[in-house]
Amino acid sequence: MQQYELTPKELRQVQKIQLELLEQADQICRKNNIPYNIIAGTLLGAVRHRGFIPWDDDADVALMRRDYEIFREACKKDLDHSKYYFQDHANTRGYRWGYGKLRRRHTLFLRKNQAHMPYEQGIFIDIFPLDPVPKNYILRFWHNFHCFCIRKAMWAPVGMTDDRNVWKRLGYRLLSEIPEEWLFSHYDKFVKKCSRFESEWVRILTYPTPTNDYGYLRRWYESRSEIEFEGDLFYTIKERDEYLRFKFGEYWVLPEEKERKTHPIIELKLLDRV
Repeated sequence: MQQYELTPKELRQVQKIQLELLEQADQICRKNNIPYNIIAGTLLGAVRHRGFIPWDDDADVALMRRDYEIFREACKKDLDHSKYYFQDHANTRGYRWGYGKLRRRHTLFLRKNQAHMPYEQGIFIDIFPLDPVPKNYILRFWHNFHCFCIRKAMWAPVGMTDDRNVWKRLGYRLLSEIPEEWLFSHYDKFVKKCSRFESEWVRILTYPTPTNDYGYLRRWYESRSEIEFEGDLFYTIKERDEYLRFKFGEYWVLPEEKERKTHPIIELKLLDRV
C-alpha cells in the first residue's frame, strides 16, 4: 500500500492524542506511586522545545522492570478503558514487541508493512521496561547479541515484507516460523535471568542501544524531577543534560531538514473532536 503523508495539521493532532496518553500514564503512575520517566526524543523535546519535537510522531516512557509490571497491573483497574487500552505480549495475541504500548481507542496509526498484524493499532505511546545488563564486558557483549536475536525474531513478521534485501526477507520468513508461544516463553525466561544481574547499567532488552556500552546508567532513571512538556508536568531524568549528551551528542543542534523524519504509515484515523 502507498505511504500516507501526514500533513502538519494531522501531525499536530496525533501529538495531541499522544499528550492525552502521556497524561493518562502519568495519572496512573501518580495514583499508584509508580516511578517513571519520559525519555529519548520526548525528553529531548521537553528540554529543547518545551513539548514535542515539531516533526516527531511518537512519545516514550520508561520504567524499571518491577515498576513496569506494577503499571501493567494498575492499567487493569485504573485505565479509562472506554478511551484507552494497554498492549503487550502478555495480553495481546500476535503482538510482537518486547515492551508495551498505551493506545487511544477509535483511532488508527497503521505502520507501513504492519497491516497484517492481528491486533488493534490505534495511536500510541511506547511504555518501555528497563532491565539490568551484566557487569562483565564479555558477558555484556553476548547479552547484547542475545537481545539482538530475540529482537529480530520478534520483528520477523514485519521484516519478511519490510526489508529491502531479498536474503534478509527470506531470513525473516524463516524466523517468523518460530512459534509465538515458544518465542515469548524464551523472552520471559530471559527477563527473569536478567533480573539477577547486579549492574549499574540497564537497557530496553528488545530495542537497540546507541553506544558500545550496551545500555544506560541506572542512576539516570532512579533520580527524577519534573519537567514541563506541552504545558503539563511529567517526571523525567534529573541529570538530563548528561543523559541527552550520551544519547544524542550535541542535542541542542537541530538536525538538517532532510533528517527530520516521521514513521512511515499507510493509514491514519483521528478522533473527530481533535
